[in-house]
Amino acid sequence: MWAFIHKLGSPKWFYGISARLMPWFWAAATLLILAGTIWGLAFAPADYQQGNSFRIIYVHVPAAFLAQSIFVGMASAGLVFMVWKIKVADMAAAVMAPLGAAMTFVALFSGGVWGIPTWGTWWIWDARLTSMLILLFLYVGVIALRGAFASRDSGSRAASVLAMVGVINIPIIKYSVDWWYTLHQPASFTITSRPTMPLEMWAPLLMMVLGFYCFFIALTLMRTRNEILRRESGKRWVQALAEESV
Repeated sequence: MWAFIHKLGSPKWFYGISARLMPWFWAAATLLILAGTIWGLAFAPADYQQGNSFRIIYVHVPAAFLAQSIFVGMASAGLVFMVWKIKVADMAAAVMAPLGAAMTFVALFSGGVWGIPTWGTWWIWDARLTSMLILLFLYVGVIALRGAFASRDSGSRAASVLAMVGVINIPIIKYSVDWWYTLHQPASFTITSRPTMPLEMWAPLLMMVLGFYCFFIALTLMRTRNEILRRESGKRWVQALAEESV
């Protein structure tokens, strides 16, 4: 196990193994998102209360899941970088942040669009919505900190600390509907209980969630590879790759 983690921390080894993994995740993401979208939008039955407006769930829920998961992943990578000084972890954390911010924005925007026919308003200072907005600010803060220092290492450390501190917001987002009175509904499905929706509704939703996660992994691998080439441009193996591609 530790040998694998040590190898994963090597930019050269990560660059090589990620090239073999990326096509599988891109293919899985494409198939799952395409199938989930067609099934959810064209074949899933309309909700008995919300009608067809509920179909935005197939974008809103995967985006919200991914927004929270990316922040946890970013904080974990920051911890690995701070404790073990593994450069690849910092590179991965750096490329995760923009996608996490984008997914948080998509979750907030799609939730607002969904809220108009459901709640009669696009925004309310609900505990779930407010904590998600805070998550967006945290993402922006992490991205800004990376560019606020003349030294890249100083920026990386500052961003890692903010991510590790800010991760406390994730359980607040998750349990806000249980801890406080909110308009936001509870989770549509969890791994510990049966879905409250019929199979025809939650199966495409599950496909979309898995597809979004595969997309995140594929994009992170691709962008981390680019970051490795940028930061390790002076290394011989990178120069050899450049010469081979000419």
